[in-house]
Amino acid sequence: MSDQTHDKGGLKATFNEWAQDIAGQMEKTLAELLPSSNTPPTRLHDAMRYATLGGGKRVRPMLAFAAADVSAAPRERVRIVAAAVEMIHAYSLIHDDLPCMDDDVLRRGRPTCHIEFDEATALLAGDALQAMAFQVVSTHSLTEEAANQIELIRLLAEACGSRGMAGGQAIDLASVAQDISLPELEHMHMLKTGALIRVSVMMGALCGRNLTATQRQKLDHYAKCVGLAFQVVDDILDCESNTERLGKTAGKDQGANKPTYVSLLGLNPAKQFADELLQDAHQSLQIFGVAAQRLHELADFIVRRDY
Repeated sequence: MSDQTHDKGGLKATFNEWAQDIAGQMEKTLAELLPSSNTPPTRLHDAMRYATLGGGKRVRPMLAFAAADVSAAPRERVRIVAAAVEMIHAYSLIHDDLPCMDDDVLRRGRPTCHIEFDEATALLAGDALQAMAFQVVSTHSLTEEAANQIELIRLLAEACGSRGMAGGQAIDLASVAQDISLPELEHMHMLKTGALIRVSVMMGALCGRNLTATQRQKLDHYAKCVGLAFQVVDDILDCESNTERLGKTAGKDQGANKPTYVSLLGLNPAKQFADELLQDAHQSLQIFGVAAQRLHELADFIVRRDY
């Protein structure tokens, strides 16, 4: 991460400090919003909290908070939006790890939800987290106009559904051991990984003042670039890193004969592609000036990370 400082609210913080602050806010907000472990059904609520709290890079919440800077959105609103997106992300990881999907036993450096609890509880925990995300967005006042609040809900629903994350996962499962083209691979990951990253950015920005059509288009293009870059880097790390560093099983995609950017392009061309996406993302933000500083830093972090 960059050590560059950025004046926000009269306080100067490095990107590392800012990221840690967002992670701390997310942990606190999620802990408050999720049902307590003492509330029946306790085992289900334990599983929801297990899968959501105490780990993860919190990239999607950081994107929401960074995008909020360009529309001067109140942080109290953004933390709710960010928590809802993180609930959706946690639900997707629970379901992705199930034996009927990717069949993985390790996530964020500890047993996956269905290993720690059981398959039925994990499935229900994912279902409940998805429902709760929409409950959270619909029961808090997050915008000045009712139409914008409805748009938040619509955008999140589209990002989760058959034309978003769920659709991408379906294509992913159907692509195992298949020869697919680079455009087909990009389409799959624009849905599976990119949709939730894009909605994190747009929802964060929508909590503030209205943006022009051009500003929204530039912000969405940035989100498309970093969403795709996130997956390219994931594919690279799956080859180059190790299980301990990643917190999940390294080499899993190659072992499962899944198409990846590395398998289609080769390792070095995949790295070059990630760099091209990074430069495209930076270019998209020029219209916002200094207000996009955290978005710039996040793009660098997503491409340069090693876990």
